[in-house]
Amino acid sequence: MAASKLRVRKGAARRPRAQEAPKRPTTKTLPKQIRSHAAPPRRGWGLRSGLRQHQDTAVDSLLRLLREPLASLLAWLVIGIALALPLGLFLLLHNLERASGGLDASAGISLFLENGLPETEALALRDDLLSRPDVADVNYISPQEALAEFQTRAGFGEALQGLEENPLPGVLLLQPAALDDAALQGLLRDLEGLQGVDQAQLDLQWLRRLRALVDLAGRLTLGLAVLLGLGVLLVIGNTVRAGLEGRRAEILVLKLVGGTDAYVARPFLYTGLWYGCGGGLLAWLLVQGGLFALRGPVDALTALYGSPFRLGWLPPSTVLLVALGGGLLGWLGAWLSVRRHLRAIEPR
Repeated sequence: MAASKLRVRKGAARRPRAQEAPKRPTTKTLPKQIRSHAAPPRRGWGLRSGLRQHQDTAVDSLLRLLREPLASLLAWLVIGIALALPLGLFLLLHNLERASGGLDASAGISLFLENGLPETEALALRDDLLSRPDVADVNYISPQEALAEFQTRAGFGEALQGLEENPLPGVLLLQPAALDDAALQGLLRDLEGLQGVDQAQLDLQWLRRLRALVDLAGRLTLGLAVLLGLGVLLVIGNTVRAGLEGRRAEILVLKLVGGTDAYVARPFLYTGLWYGCGGGLLAWLLVQGGLFALRGPVDALTALYGSPFRLGWLPPSTVLLVALGGGLLGWLGAWLSVRRHLRAIEPR
């Protein structure tokens, strides 16, 4: 009887225990490449620790891009070309405005005097014009000086020497005090009615048309920049979405151990930031290379016209602005993509 009770107690002692529930995964069970940068943040950490986490995530995101140099370079080239087009057009328009502004400062009105007008009357007319408040300066070119200059510039010196009389009239070159269109048009109407003036011509009228075309081109360039900026957002957003799908398993593990959507999205936002900054730097280099290729022909062309204009370069300070602008576009594109697709990745 005692032996049977002892067997019963031994059997009870050897009774298998109930199956234990599986343990919830912790950060210690994660792979090393995930645990090194993707551990959920602890509550109560200070500002310095938070900044250190952002720094580690940013560096790790950049290293991930550098581990795939070919794919990253192709993405940077696409973004750089898209940003270089509006940047180059804005710089071209800026150079055209500088050129037209320099010519506009020398704009004037040419008064062609009546043929045969005595020089004394022409000089008296010049003195009367100098006394006007809307006239800054007046220069008189006699018919003899006009003929000599025409022979020098036109190259018909021998042919013009056979003329019996000088066909060119005297000219008064007038520099207006105001350069706005309304003042110039009013002054031109007054000068056309002066006695002894055969014709009044506003110089550089073509420049006004050029400036109107530049304004129109500026509007078109702005629209193109908006469209290409949207294209950059789409390119970066699609690239980040592919990264989300490629790291789906890692994201599921992070959410199982308590990672929030904001924390999981952090490395992808930094990835978009690096894509945008790299594309901005490449855009700056492409524009500078284009300016270097065009500088020689442009200088030769302006030298033929006797103009001191020189093609302007992008200053070094614009490197930071272009990189920050590209980085902002990259961050925004990544944020839009992550916000849309990250919610669909949830552990079941």
